[in-house]
Amino acid sequence: MGTRRQARECSLQMLYAYDNCCMLEPDILKCFDEILPVEIPYREFAIAIFRGVCGNQKQIDSLIEQAADNWEIKRMSVIDRNIMRLATYEILYMKDTPISVIIDEAVEISKTYSNRDSSKFVNGILDKLKDERKKQ
Repeated sequence: MGTRRQARECSLQMLYAYDNCCMLEPDILKCFDEILPVEIPYREFAIAIFRGVCGNQKQIDSLIEQAADNWEIKRMSVIDRNIMRLATYEILYMKDTPISVIIDEAVEISKTYSNRDSSKFVNGILDKLKDERKKQ
């Protein structure tokens, strides 16, 4: 597994704690400092995604809801919505990563952490969002 995948999975864990456990961003970062020492190669990327999603969550959630016909973000599973949040953040703000890679990574992460139908759901939503990069 590549370091970017590890970073995305770590970001997912941080976002899960932020979303599901109602922990504050600084508290989550403090907890993860213990399991993400400075020498971990993917540490900065994981933190950048986490902070980026937290800082842009309203915009990201709005885009996901627009792409998800008749689905409110709060009705989506915690894992699925946070996978889509991190991927949407990457699509919008990390323009050095090809969109196809971002979507593929999100789909693969959903296969690992969510139920068997989630990968199709995640893929469908993110496919609708891929043109958002051009609008930025």
